[in-house]
Amino acid sequence: MKKQQGFTLIELMIVVAIIAILAAIALPMYQDYVAKSQVTAGLAEITPGKTQFEVKTNEGSTMSTPAQIGLSSSTTRCGITVSATTIVCNLKGNAAKVKDKNVTLTRTASTGTWACSSSVDAKYKPAGCS
Repeated sequence: MKKQQGFTLIELMIVVAIIAILAAIALPMYQDYVAKSQVTAGLAEITPGKTQFEVKTNEGSTMSTPAQIGLSSSTTRCGITVSATTIVCNLKGNAAKVKDKNVTLTRTASTGTWACSSSVDAKYKPAGCS
C-alpha cells in the first residue's frame, strides 16, 4: 500500500478557521485606519488656506469663498466652505464612519490663533483636533 500524501479535510478546515479569525480581527482595525487617514487628509487639504486667510484678514478682507484663500471649493476628500472665522472641510470619504462629518479650523480674532475641531468620533480625530 502507498503512503498517502497531502492534507486531510480536517487540517484544511482548521486553516480556513484560523484565517477567518485573523480576518475578523484585522478588518475592523483596517477600517479604523482608513477612516482616520481620510480625516487627516481632509485636514491637510484645508490647512494651507490658513496662511492666505491670515494675509486677507490683515488686509481687512472678509472671506466668503475658498477661492479667496487659494483653495478649491471641492476636492477628492472634502467640500470646502469658508466664513469670516472658519475653514470647514465637509468630508466625502468612502468610510461610513467619517462620511458627511466635518473638520473645522476656527480662527480666534482676538489672538489670531487657530483651533481644530471635528464632528468625527474621538478615535478618528487627527492630533491637535478636539
